This record gives sequence, C-alpha cells and structure tokens, in this order.
Amino acid sequence: VQLQAFGGGLVQAGGSLRLSCVASGGVFSTYAMGWFRQAPGKEREFVARMSWNGASVYYADSVKGRFTISRDNAKNTVYLQMRSLKPEDTAIYYCARDRVPRRTYDSVTASAYEYWGQGTQVTVSS
Repeated sequence: VQLQAFGGGLVQAGGSLRLSCVASGGVFSTYAMGWFRQAPGKEREFVARMSWNGASVYYADSVKGRFTISRDNAKNTVYLQMRSLKPEDTAIYYCARDRVPRRTYDSVTASAYEYWGQGTQVTVSS
C-alpha cells in the first residue's frame, strides 16, 4: 500500500488548507484512516481519525472544531480540511492506514497504523 499526501503549503494565521491523501496498491475502503503531524523537535502526534465506513471520527483536542477529516472510498482518498490555522499547527502532516480492517474502536496511537504517507509540510505564519 502506498499513501501519497499533498496539499500542504504556507498560509497566514487564520487561513485554511485542505490536505489530501491518495491510497494505491491495496485495500482502502475497509480500513480506518488517520492524520498525524510532527513539528520540529517534537514527537509525532495524532490529529484526526475516521473509521472505515465514515461513521466515527475522532480529533485531538488541539484541532477540534477547526479541522475536519473526511474520506471518499470511491477515490481511495482521505482529506483533512484545516481552518483557522495557528502558527502552532506548523508541522509535517502524515496520513496513515490502520493495521486492522473494520476496527471497532478508535485508536490514536501511531502503532495502530501500518502504512504511512511521506508527509506534506504545513507552515502557518503569524
């Protein structure tokens, strides 16, 4: 499975960006997808997750109300709409596919994800 993330860039505080992640070479529709981020000098942290069927979403407190995760199983794509961006949102953003198909509970730990995209840089200027 290959994940290709794109859509990052430089934006002013208060602005918006939409990240996309396209999966290829494997099954997409029966796995939850997540977004993580890693800022310079910090550990990778969970951002958002959507279940395989879209019925369940989960967000980190730091992005709740500002970010929205969605998916289009017909296009093997997961999105992260980011609004009201803050300088502290600056990081490399990674998409990831769950290890377990149709997982019935949310997992926010990186170890729950098997495949990772290469990351896309998001920089928010103040």
